[in-house]
Amino acid sequence: MYGMANTAQPVPGAPFGVASLTPSSLTSSVLVLNRSFVAVHVTNVRRAVTLLFRQLAEVVHIEQGQFAAHSLESWRELSQLRSAFRTPDEDWVRGVGFDLQAPRVIRLVACDRAPRQGLRFNRRNVFARDGNQCQYCGRGFPTSELSLDHVVPRSRGGITSWENIVCACVACNVKKGGRTPHEARMHLIRQPVKPRRSPLLSVKLGNPKYESWRSFVDSAYWTVDLR
Repeated sequence: MYGMANTAQPVPGAPFGVASLTPSSLTSSVLVLNRSFVAVHVTNVRRAVTLLFRQLAEVVHIEQGQFAAHSLESWRELSQLRSAFRTPDEDWVRGVGFDLQAPRVIRLVACDRAPRQGLRFNRRNVFARDGNQCQYCGRGFPTSELSLDHVVPRSRGGITSWENIVCACVACNVKKGGRTPHEARMHLIRQPVKPRRSPLLSVKLGNPKYESWRSFVDSAYWTVDLR
């Protein structure tokens, strides 16, 4: 029933052989709720559909302010009805003889896990906090062309923390070297601080396709783990 359509090319690792209608549809993000409808995690469409297929999760769909829970089968039926009215903010995946709208929110039906407390300090979150913008020259760069810089160098006792690490392009990092910004005659665009909310989640919420997340992501839980 949920096998590969003959005209589709398989996607490695996709559940029950679904194929992607767009290159990014299976890797789009899905908000995961626990049994109490509290946001605890972010996964991708591929993993979310696998959980639906194994009946470990249900789709939580919001339309005109109303919440509805769907099994994979009922979500497939609803997708059929909605297929002719697609919008640019939706992602779709293909099965045998049908297209499935990629869910944006799922609920784990037997999970009582609480949200992870504390904000993880790592490269991805620092880059997201600084918007992939070098904090010295102000230019934006792809992640592959950025580095992390200690404002106060480690050789001067500077620690690796939210308040002493900034996103910097390679050229500015080399220019600054083991000096302070003042010694290198360079100026920070903004002082680094620890974010109150998950920077990566903030980026997601700025995308219209994840607007439905706002109904579940309270400010108190903006440290949910993005993987």
